[in-house]
Amino acid sequence: MYRHSSALQFHAKPERPDAFFASRLQELVGGQFGEMTVMMQYLWQGWNCRMPGKYKDMIMDIGTEEIGHVEMLVTMMARLLEGAPSETQAEAAAANPALAAVLGGQNPQQAIVTGGAAMPTNSQGVPWNGGYIVASGNLLADFRHNVAAEAQSRLQTARVYQMTDDPGVKDMLQFNLARDTFHQQQWLLGIEQLIEDGFTDGIEDSLKDEEKTEPARTFYSFHDDSTAHEGRWAQGTTLVGDQQISFEQGRPLADDVNEVPAPDPLLFATYDGSKGPGKPGNAGGAYAQGAQNLFSKAKDALTPDD
Repeated sequence: MYRHSSALQFHAKPERPDAFFASRLQELVGGQFGEMTVMMQYLWQGWNCRMPGKYKDMIMDIGTEEIGHVEMLVTMMARLLEGAPSETQAEAAAANPALAAVLGGQNPQQAIVTGGAAMPTNSQGVPWNGGYIVASGNLLADFRHNVAAEAQSRLQTARVYQMTDDPGVKDMLQFNLARDTFHQQQWLLGIEQLIEDGFTDGIEDSLKDEEKTEPARTFYSFHDDSTAHEGRWAQGTTLVGDQQISFEQGRPLADDVNEVPAPDPLLFATYDGSKGPGKPGNAGGAYAQGAQNLFSKAKDALTPDD
C-alpha cells in the first residue's frame, strides 16, 4: 500500500517557462537511464526480494523515493511548458500550436499528445520500455546493475544541467545530482553488507564448482601488440580464490568450427546441398524431440552408470 503526499521531496520551480529545455529534460524522465527506469527497477527488485528485513526495506525505501523523483520532474516539466509555445515565428504559427512547437524547438508531442505536460518517453519520443529494468532476484547482480544505473542517470543529469541557465531548474537538478551520488554509494555499501553477511564473496559465481578452471583466471588478448597486459586485470592474483592471473594470446581452445546443419527445406534458406538434405521441422517433431530429451534425462538420473 502506498500513500501520496502533495508535498514534493524538493521544490521544482523554474524561473520561467522554457519549452525547448523541457524537450531535453524529457530524457531524465523516460529515457533508458531516466527516473522511471530506476523507480521501476528498484520497486520490482524490492517486491521480489525473498529476504524480509534490512535488504528488502533498503530497496523499497530507495524505490519509493524514486517515485517522488519522477513526480518532481513531471511537475517541473509542466511548469516549463506553461504557456508554450509563448512566441511565434509567423502568423501561421500563431494560429497553430503544433506548428509553433516545431518552430520553437519544443517536442511537438508535448503540445499534441499531453496538452503541455511530460510524457513517459525519452527525449526523442520513444516510449519507456519495461525491458530497461533488471530484477534478477540475485541481490549482488542487481546491486551492481543499480550502481551503473545511478552512474548513468547522474551523468545524463550533469549533461542536461549544462543546457539551462534557469536557477530554479538548476536548484532541483543539484538535488538530483546529490541523490544520485549517494544512491551509488548505497548500492556499493549494500554489496559490502552482502559480503559481510556471508551471502557472496563479491563475485557472482553460481555453480562455481562446475566452471572450467583455466578460463576463470585467464585474460585472452585478441589483437597484436596489445598493451592490456599492463593493467591490473591481467596480472597479479584474482579478486577471489587467490589464483594467479594468466595473460595469453587468444587462440582456439577446441577443434570446433562454425558449421551449421542443413536447413529445414520449408524455411527456404539459401543452401547448396553440400550437407545433404535438411530435416523438415513440424510441431509434432518438436514435441517428440522434447519428450525424447526429457526421457533421456530421467533415464540418466535413474541409471547414471549405464
